[in-house]
Amino acid sequence: MDLATLIGIILGIACILYSIWAGDDPALYFDIPSIICTVGGGIASTLISYRLKEIISIMKIVANAFFGKDNELGDTIRKLVELSQKARREGLLALETEQENIEDDFLRRSLQLVVDGVEPEMIKESLTLELENISARHERGQGLFKTMGALFPAWGMIGTLIGLINMLNTMEDPKSIGPSMALAIITTFYGAVLAYFICIPIANKLALKSKEEIRQKELIIEGILSIQAGENPRIMEYKLKTFLSAKQREVYEARGSENSAESEQRRRASGVFAEDNK
Repeated sequence: MDLATLIGIILGIACILYSIWAGDDPALYFDIPSIICTVGGGIASTLISYRLKEIISIMKIVANAFFGKDNELGDTIRKLVELSQKARREGLLALETEQENIEDDFLRRSLQLVVDGVEPEMIKESLTLELENISARHERGQGLFKTMGALFPAWGMIGTLIGLINMLNTMEDPKSIGPSMALAIITTFYGAVLAYFICIPIANKLALKSKEEIRQKELIIEGILSIQAGENPRIMEYKLKTFLSAKQREVYEARGSENSAESEQRRRASGVFAEDNK
């Protein structure tokens, strides 16, 4: 799981539990009818708003967003430069053997279009269309949690109104007003926690992950078109590095220097070995 997400969940739960246990009676915060009203009502409204199959598919996307690998733009650039160098040496058809070593499905499909000799305009149009569809799916996932973030507080308010009606019905007993009022407000508490601690943060994290993935795929499209056009790998690398932030570029350059040093050491070692065998 994403480290920031894990820390946020643990910290949020700790803050809520500490605040509850610091009170006089923690049992006040646990009320079955209020939980059923807020949670059950919010889920019911969500089911009304979305198709069941769509909800299930969105949950799978959410799982991938939180537990999937981060998109490393630097690694993607290095792979594209490697493919470009091979294409310059051996031709575009030689890239067909590289597809087995590529884990990224989008990059593999893009490379297949180049190997098949599809026109650049058609490649760009096809990949851009796929990118738009991916973005639309991501937006549906974000929309689901934004909807839930709006529905849970609303059902918390409904529960509060139900509690207030019950309280007004027992106004002749002053001792019951305090407990009844507490139970009326607890549904609002549940709704606020579900919305602002769970649903809206998840929607924001999905939006962030979506931007990162779309950015990576835009980089792949640019690199694939450069490979097909036969651009110099160094020029392509320089162009793709514009997708990186200042910090990402610094890390990329440092790792590139390390790789160059290792390659030089291996080259020298192999040269020494060859001299010894003479």
